[in-house]
Amino acid sequence: MKKRLTVTINDLKKASYMPYKVITNELIPISDWYRFFQNNLFRSPFQSPDAYTFFSKIDTIETDVHAVINEDGDIKALTLVITQKENGIKGFFSKRGILYGGPLLDDIDAAKELLHYVTNFYRGKVIYLESRNYFNYERFANVYKQLKWEYIPWLNFHLKTDDVKSVHKRMSSGRLRQVKKGIKNGAIWEEPRGKEDVESFYYILKNLYINIIKKPLPDLNFFLKFYNVGLGKYFLIYFEGEVIGGIMCPILDNKSIYEWYICGKDKEYKDQYPSVLATYAAIDYGLRNNISYFDFMGAGPVSDSYGVREFKARFGGDQVEYGRYRIILNHTLFAIGKTGLQLLARLK
Repeated sequence: MKKRLTVTINDLKKASYMPYKVITNELIPISDWYRFFQNNLFRSPFQSPDAYTFFSKIDTIETDVHAVINEDGDIKALTLVITQKENGIKGFFSKRGILYGGPLLDDIDAAKELLHYVTNFYRGKVIYLESRNYFNYERFANVYKQLKWEYIPWLNFHLKTDDVKSVHKRMSSGRLRQVKKGIKNGAIWEEPRGKEDVESFYYILKNLYINIIKKPLPDLNFFLKFYNVGLGKYFLIYFEGEVIGGIMCPILDNKSIYEWYICGKDKEYKDQYPSVLATYAAIDYGLRNNISYFDFMGAGPVSDSYGVREFKARFGGDQVEYGRYRIILNHTLFAIGKTGLQLLARLK
């Protein structure tokens, strides 16, 4: 069984800004977590109890959740943090803590308590912490600044899934033409017909990451666990019975659907546009299931050119900049790791 990091309430009474306490992992009542989650403006599937269940099943990832409670035991701030690293020697220079979506915050003092605690909790355990924001955290900007978390401008797209006519009108004419042509030429999208189809999706994705993206990818087990846990759905593109692409989407009912991983055999099946149809399949699900918007989960840093940004932009979403917050906990290893990993990526 994976070793859990658990801190008791008595251990945490020492470092508190206000009459708050911090509790972690199994000390957090799931019912209280659900209640706080459902009423929080910053909720995403990645900060839900279901996400904790999913990530905890992955042997290569360490998962912890931290909650700030007041004197009455009510949760006032919460975040799930997953600790990731690469395999082999690269792991020594790449261990980081990721707050997908950003923390669930309610008031300034509780936010300060949470970020103060999390920063100290992971000092010596990871090289850096990074909050990948899917919402506007401007209200809490001074809290991050006071605690030395750096803001990194980062773009994203949110696409309203209000009605088919409006979605099509916002898309570029070329993108809409590709969707229609892909369907006309025999491509369809469905949920996986079995785990074998998830494996087919994974190997297409793995090939993309090795040859084009050149970034680390979780192993097959990660994708099979997602299929079984119910944090979201896969939509796979089929042509003549073969999986030629697909998308992996965490889903928050009645609110949002997310593009986490996407791929397609675009060169082999140029007339079917599998990557385009994979994105559209998720949008179509949102349209048919009362979901407010599709979140592209990032369009790159503002300062850099980013080829994928144009691909995403042509679907007609609204460009937003919610950025990322990062705090480096080991500057030496961060500098070495950044240089080394960039070199290794170029050599692949």
